[in-house]
Amino acid sequence: MDEGVIKYSSDKKQERYDKAYLKMALEWAQLSHCKRKQVGSLIVKEGMIISDGYNGTPTGFPNDCETPEGETWWYVLHAEANAIMKVARSTNNARNATLYLTLSPCKECSKLILQSGIKRLVYINEYKDTTGIDFLRGAGVEVTHIAEI
Repeated sequence: MDEGVIKYSSDKKQERYDKAYLKMALEWAQLSHCKRKQVGSLIVKEGMIISDGYNGTPTGFPNDCETPEGETWWYVLHAEANAIMKVARSTNNARNATLYLTLSPCKECSKLILQSGIKRLVYINEYKDTTGIDFLRGAGVEVTHIAEI
């Protein structure tokens, strides 16, 4: 090995890409009209972004995510659900893809993630209920938590 030449392992390279995609997901989260939490999501397959999403109300609904009391409306869609549904409407699929999230998924969205064929999840912040993460790990999905980007 040549001295002075730094060789990056594939793990280091993957970490660089993971952090870059997470930064993009953070930017995407800013598109959300929700006040309590703004969550962003990207689905990457074979080095290409195939979908994106952020939390918000369904098409045609007012962009108010919270009730006057500050609670989230029951019909607000999570970022990962929006990204998965966007793929479903396209000619692509999420089989063996990586999902990047600014907030780890709830248990309901974890079922969608598994069912969509996503094989890897990378997230920044941990949701208060880790049932979804535990479910995905138990189902064989690779889960990576990167708290600092």
